[in-house]
Amino acid sequence: MTTTTPANGIRPAAPDRTATATATEPSAAPRGRGKEGGAARLRALDGLRLIAALMVAGYHYGGRSGDISRAWGGSPAHQFPYVSGLFAYGCLGVQIFFVISGFVICLSGWGRTLRSFVASRISRLYPAYWVAILLVTAVFTLPWVAYKALSPSEVLTNLTMLQYPLGVHRVLGVCWTLWAEMRFYALFALCVVLPGATRGRVVLFCAGWTLAAALAQSAHEPFLNVVLMPQYAPFFIGGVGLYLLHRFGPRDPVAWTIVLVSWLIGQHYAVAGLWHPASVHAFSYRSAAGIVAVVTAGFALVAAVALGKLHRANWRWLTVAGALTYPFYLVHEHLGWVVIHALHHGAGLPSYATLLLTVGLMLTLAWMMHRWVERPLTPRLRRAIDPRR
Repeated sequence: MTTTTPANGIRPAAPDRTATATATEPSAAPRGRGKEGGAARLRALDGLRLIAALMVAGYHYGGRSGDISRAWGGSPAHQFPYVSGLFAYGCLGVQIFFVISGFVICLSGWGRTLRSFVASRISRLYPAYWVAILLVTAVFTLPWVAYKALSPSEVLTNLTMLQYPLGVHRVLGVCWTLWAEMRFYALFALCVVLPGATRGRVVLFCAGWTLAAALAQSAHEPFLNVVLMPQYAPFFIGGVGLYLLHRFGPRDPVAWTIVLVSWLIGQHYAVAGLWHPASVHAFSYRSAAGIVAVVTAGFALVAAVALGKLHRANWRWLTVAGALTYPFYLVHEHLGWVVIHALHHGAGLPSYATLLLTVGLMLTLAWMMHRWVERPLTPRLRRAIDPRR
């Protein structure tokens, strides 16, 4: 997804994307269902979030070329000849994350004031993000690390989370997804949270955004594409539709229509963006059927959570798994390059052992960030923005 050069740092990404995580929020039980069932469903959603994050890690470590080839000392296709083709589908974790985000943001924004909603989003995203920016920059400045850090000015700009639209080189390659998330938050806040969330307003928001995104695609107007995100909108909207089913029950033809239309449009954009003809010059090949299957599975799994079909997945460790997903997402790619090189070349570990140990170390680092960064700083930052809470 991202490329770097030793002299100039991390460059903007090509359209082949990875994924982001969303916040874990308390459940709002749907009508006719108990709160315990709602909590169980969101624990299952936490588990799905971790699965999507591991898909992304598989893609970054073994399903693409670029800087990871430098870490392995050769193409990941040679390190994982039997599974690198499957790892290539891991980039579709972004679509699953966006569907989850639509569900969770609709849940967390329902009944909140605009200030409370903004406070919850800023306090959730920024503390771990700031630490990840500084941590990756510090590691890349070490003399024995092959990857070069960005300039101090670029690093400072990255702290705003606006480096992608400003055209500044990125410390974290995956931060492009946070820019997509922020635009979704802004649209949802202005159209739903500010006037007050109701079923009618949410339905109108979904229908209006779907139509406007299609018109933006047809108009080929760059500003409209930036604001309305035609290629990502159906996944966010599909998640919002699934939350309507979660909140109001499965006998809602309008909500089902929102989900169905979002899936139909979403699979189109996924295939258009990630499929290419089979070629000996391409690192990996994703079939159109495979892409559609992964997108469909993502929608289906979130639907199963929304409708309570996964209520048995009520293990408490899933909540921890969900909490680790966001910091893991932030640090796993770039620090993973350094760890893989150290374990595979420095320690001489086999490829699969290196892969598993790297994932384990990144999850451990994510737990440390959650424990000593997010847990103390998130509530303080939220209270600073919204003291009335």
